[in-house]
Amino acid sequence: MARLRKAGKGRREKTTVELTEAEWEIMKVVWEKQPCAAGTVQEALSESKDWAYSTVKTTMDRMVEKGFLQISRIRNLQLFHSCISEVDAKRGELRKMLKRAFDGALTPMMQFLIEHGGLSKEEAAQLRKLVNKGQKQGK
Repeated sequence: MARLRKAGKGRREKTTVELTEAEWEIMKVVWEKQPCAAGTVQEALSESKDWAYSTVKTTMDRMVEKGFLQISRIRNLQLFHSCISEVDAKRGELRKMLKRAFDGALTPMMQFLIEHGGLSKEEAAQLRKLVNKGQKQGK
């Protein structure tokens, strides 16, 4: 279920965003094309999803109720804008996965990626650079 909530104890106070699969698809289009009408979103998704306009519009209206989108009106035209950033949505997705698969712990996830993720040499090198950068920033 999608929701906005505050991070728990010991965490920085950031809003955690949890989107459904359908909401993710819609948000990707909105982030790219905003402000945009529901018809624009439906058209952009027409190649990958066989969703009717009414399905897209109803989902977007529900996303407004959840606080993910807002509407501005120009005469009879409704334009949708994002109320959440892509970074916040990705953070929420990562936290959800971490909690579900690794009891919220980042280190076991990283160990799993290294041991079972089939990282290429390039990906492993990038990961080392990120870890080194994090260590330098932590000093």
